[in-house]
Amino acid sequence: MPRVRSTPATRQRRKKWLKQAKGYWGRRSTLYKKAREAVMKAWADAYKDRRRRKREMRKLWIIRINARAREYGLPYGKFMEGLRRSGVQINRKMLADLAIRDAQSFESLVKTAKDSLNN
Repeated sequence: MPRVRSTPATRQRRKKWLKQAKGYWGRRSTLYKKAREAVMKAWADAYKDRRRRKREMRKLWIIRINARAREYGLPYGKFMEGLRRSGVQINRKMLADLAIRDAQSFESLVKTAKDSLNN
């Protein structure tokens, strides 16, 4: 039985990893082992940071809502509680967008929240 050589498959497998590491600095882009380690680390970081981005965005939205709500004399927690009591169902992303782009409609939401807190 003839000997089976795995050179083409091995070369193809290595090229796949080196292609993923294209643009990396130094040996990480040219040596197979270093490239594979760097790519796997990059994938792990990318996975982790896709989740972290969601947290960061929520923090940013809360900061923006709080800043605008305080201009009308209502801290973030009280504002959100007032909206909940009044039955307004709008997410933080939209509230933050309103706080930045449309101050008048945000002010009406603050008034609604204040009214529901006073009742």
